[in-house]
Formats: sequence, structure tokens, C-alpha cells
Amino acid sequence: MGFLRVVASTMGRISTFRSYQLVLLLAAALAVVAFYYFGAEKQNFSSTTKRIKQTQASHNANRNDADLSLDTRLPHEDRAEEEEEGGEERDVGQGSEESRPRRENVGASGSTRHYHALMMFTKVDKSRSLQDKFKVAMLSMVKYGHFLEGEVLVLHFVSDQASQELGQRMLQEFLLDATFKYEVVFHDVVALTQKLFPIVEAMQKHFSAGSGAYYSDAIFFLSVAMHHIMPESLTHIVQLDLDLKYRTNIRDLFEEFDRFSPGAVLGIAREMQPVYRHTFWQYRKENPNSKVGEPPPDGLPGFNSGVMLLDLGGMRASALYNQLLQPGNVAKLADQYRFRGHLGDQDFFTMIGMEHPQLFHALACGWNRQLCTWWREHGYGDVFQMYYRCDGPVYIYHGNCNTPIPDD
Repeated sequence: MGFLRVVASTMGRISTFRSYQLVLLLAAALAVVAFYYFGAEKQNFSSTTKRIKQTQASHNANRNDADLSLDTRLPHEDRAEEEEEGGEERDVGQGSEESRPRRENVGASGSTRHYHALMMFTKVDKSRSLQDKFKVAMLSMVKYGHFLEGEVLVLHFVSDQASQELGQRMLQEFLLDATFKYEVVFHDVVALTQKLFPIVEAMQKHFSAGSGAYYSDAIFFLSVAMHHIMPESLTHIVQLDLDLKYRTNIRDLFEEFDRFSPGAVLGIAREMQPVYRHTFWQYRKENPNSKVGEPPPDGLPGFNSGVMLLDLGGMRASALYNQLLQPGNVAKLADQYRFRGHLGDQDFFTMIGMEHPQLFHALACGWNRQLCTWWREHGYGDVFQMYYRCDGPVYIYHGNCNTPIPDD
């Protein structure tokens, strides 16, 4: 209203001017009005709206374009509140759009290095137990996690839609105190299963529970064929169970890749129960001097897949490993060892490890300190401790078979 009153007063005073002066003044007044009106219109976006548009553009530019997944980012700074128009600028977080480096799929890229970790995150929305385990895992990971400048932890979750929506909300809270840069990527479990099923279908009859739902069970063999599923630019990834509690910096686990022997493609800890002493019973009966199923340090107790380091580049390059994925070779080994399991990828890795141990880097038991004692009370109490013993520091507790995890 003040602006309009000024214009009216000016127009009243020009009545004494000559006609050509009136025309000039009127034109000038209209020009002033147009300048302020249209100039103000161009600045009519709040700083919040501008930031939303910039963030959306940055998200689109940085999306993982691999066709295997639905990529939903949860960058570190998304938890910050948007300031009102005219408010003070807020400091951006370590994972902010402004400071976050462009995402690469693997390893080092210029001055940036990405560490990839993957977790299965299906049906979590239907299980309070899984939600509680996820909370313990993430809070302990954040508590001890530390990465250097220019390093980013990329958290991958294989999830259904309902679990993804829940996971995004939970992660906003669990990652609140993270002192490191991170990114979150959700992969659609249906899309992954569609790609995985043709590769692992033949081996499922040897290592599944026998429910007949082979298609849905295929996702439990993701680690076996991940090198065929993930983009080739992704060369190293750690796969982790949800029922873990970290007692050290997760970054230290990735250093185990540097300790792989030539030809090794997967890092994994031994099974700490006499599971495979039982599973290989027929082979052991026919081969009484075999080390198959025997306890450490000299025996072959099998593997536990709660913590795995996958050298995807090495898996792609290994002629031996890829030959072992072929249906005929899977059936041949399963028949040779009289093997029929129900633990998915863990059974497959255990079986081929009996024949080709050079493919594996043995993680210290402290990197996957399994707590389950089920087999101690089910017929193997006399030998149980030989499998269960773990000397040395514990880096990661694994509460398998719903075993409570000790407090720090």
C-alpha cells in the first residue's frame, strides 16, 4: 500500500506539466513499477525452496545408475533442519551435498575412497526382533566407526519396499552421531532376485531348506554370485548379518583384503559349532581319516557367513571359482561329499572350501565371534568347546540363533 500511495502522489503533481512532460513521466513511472514488480517476482523463492531444488538436482546427478537397484540416498546432512527465509546459514554436515564427493562404486577415485558394506534387510518391518538387532548393529558401528578425510562408508541394504521405508526412518536416528561421511543405498530385493535366480537355481536343491520356494530362496545366495550382479566398477564389498555388534572400527575389517593370498577371492571366518561335523557325517563315516568337519586348528570345520569380505574383482577373474558355479560341478562336489545342506551361501562356500581352500582367506575368529551354543545341547557337548573356543580379541560379536550379545 505504501508503494501505491507514492505513485498516486506523483501522478497528482504532474497535472501542471505540459502534455509531453506528462507522457514522459508516466512512462518513467510505469518503468519503475515494472522493474520492482518483475524484479521482486524473480526473487520470490525462499532460500529453503532453492536448497530443495539444488538438493534434488544433486541427488539426480549422483544417483547410482546401475539397473539392479532402487537407489535411495540418505546423506549425512539430510537430518539438518531447513532454515527459514532470511535466517542464518547453517553449517553443513560432513556428508553434505556441498562437501560430499561424487560417488564412485569402488575403492579410490582421485582423493576419495569408498568402503562398501552390504546387509540383507528384508521383512524387517514385520519383526521387532530384527529391528532390535539392527539398532544394536548400527549404533555400535557408529560408536566405533572412524574414517579418514576423503573416505566414505557406503551402506547397501537389500530390502523390500516396506522394510526400506522403515529402515530410512531408523537410520535417521541411528546415524545421527556418525563422525564419518557415509551414503546409504537401498537395493530392491525383487530386482536382485530376478537377476540372481538363473545363476543359482541349480545349486539351491543342494543348499536350501527344501521348502520348495526356490525362487524366493535365491537371495540367500547373493554373495555366491554378487560379482555377476553388481556393476563391474564395484570390486570389493563386505557382507554383514544384521545380528552383529561391533567392538572396533569397521574400517579395520576392510584392511583384511590386503592380507588375501594370491588366488583368494573371499574372506570368511570358520564355523564355531560342529555344524559340519554333523552335516558331513556320511562322508566322514566313509573317510574316517579325513579332516572334513574336524575342529581347528588342523581340521576343516567349515565356514560361517555372518561376516564376509568379497573380492568381486577377483571372483570375476578367477576361472576356478566360476567353474565351481556351473551346475554340473556343483552336483559333482555335492555327490562326492555326500552333502545336503540348508544354510544357503554358507553351505556352498564350506563345500568348495573342503576341496579348494586356496580360494579363501581365513578371518580370525574375533572378526565373527559366534555366540550360538545350540549344538552343545544337541549331541555334541563332548567336542563342542574345541569348535567354540576363540582366543584373542573380539572385534565383532555375532548373536546367531538369537543368542544375547554381551554388553560392553
